Amino acid sequence: MLLRKKYLNQLIDGKDLNLIKVITGVRRCGKSTLLLQYKDYLISQNIPDEDIIYMNFESAKWYDIKDYKDLYNYIKKNVKNQNKKYILLDEVQNVEKWEKAVNSLLVDINSDIYITGSNAYLLSSELTTLLAGRVLTIKIYPFSYKEFLEEYSFKNNEDKFEKFDKYLKYGGMPMIVNMKDNENLILNYLSDLKEVVLKKDVINRNKIKDVVFLDNLIKYMSTVIGNLTTPNAIAEFMKKNGTNISNETVDSYLNMLENAYFIYRVPRYELKRKQLLKTQGKYYFVDNGLKNIIAGISSYDTGSSYENLIYIELLRRGYEVYVGQYNDIEIDFIAINPNERVYYQVARSIMDEKVEEREKKSLLAINDNYKKVILTMDNVKNKQIDGIEVINIIDFLME
Repeated sequence: MLLRKKYLNQLIDGKDLNLIKVITGVRRCGKSTLLLQYKDYLISQNIPDEDIIYMNFESAKWYDIKDYKDLYNYIKKNVKNQNKKYILLDEVQNVEKWEKAVNSLLVDINSDIYITGSNAYLLSSELTTLLAGRVLTIKIYPFSYKEFLEEYSFKNNEDKFEKFDKYLKYGGMPMIVNMKDNENLILNYLSDLKEVVLKKDVINRNKIKDVVFLDNLIKYMSTVIGNLTTPNAIAEFMKKNGTNISNETVDSYLNMLENAYFIYRVPRYELKRKQLLKTQGKYYFVDNGLKNIIAGISSYDTGSSYENLIYIELLRRGYEVYVGQYNDIEIDFIAINPNERVYYQVARSIMDEKVEEREKKSLLAINDNYKKVILTMDNVKNKQIDGIEVINIIDFLME
């Protein structure tokens, strides 16, 4: 499995800090593999096996560990010396009130603790309050396009474009690259993965009874990617189609999907007043493959697919991302980190003059000196339009 150096280096940098390292992300995006890679790193640093406690709570081996008392007692019992213990807990949310055990272990044992989980509860205010801010969060996503290519061992530039089509269509879940372009196998895997995420991290965790509505909701959300919407608008649409549901229920279900890292809500930012807007936002899926298996695999090559891809890539690069609003003009993405701000418009092509004018107009309306970029699949190199950079999407993903 590909060595995910970016994430692994974050764990290495956090080694021996008095912080609990929390690795989060959607199910099967590579958290367990990363934790095992870190375990290998510890062994390479001559940490004795007896000082590394690794537990994967998806394994039947640990079914007897039901709650925080079981977890605490097991680890305490297996501490044989005064050496620092490296405690690696995979999918720890399967243990009831696990955070109490982790908090106690941090106090009672000379330890360095690492945990993974597929639900945003790991980062909830209740948890961070209990752990008194002693948390270092590492958010992991499906393969970037560069990782996807590296795992595929691509040969040349022509191959690079062919592989991009597969990435756009099937997404970047790590297991996909082992399936040798077998479409039936890939589609079955993505369909199964969707069901597993929904069942374990949404339905079971939240004790959802109306599974039919949940299924209808995610199908609808896959059709409105890149469009501003609200829970109220979604509820109204559902009512017109025979499902009487409140906007509070819609909002609750969307939050559950967000907590499972299945979808992401992007809030609007009003540039003139420099404030977040509470009404309307956009939604994107964590992976294009999961989006396409819901929306229909034949409709993968659309503007919304490119937007979805770019949004997750910006998150992967560590940006906070917003939908921009300037008077009545909308900007696809405002990407912000401590060192920069960049405005992005995403368009499959701007060869049509009307499309170019539309995308350019949105960016030129912003009266500041921050970088402005149009991302497109057009074959462009070092192109600028009125000070706006125009970058090919594949080149952008390869940066």
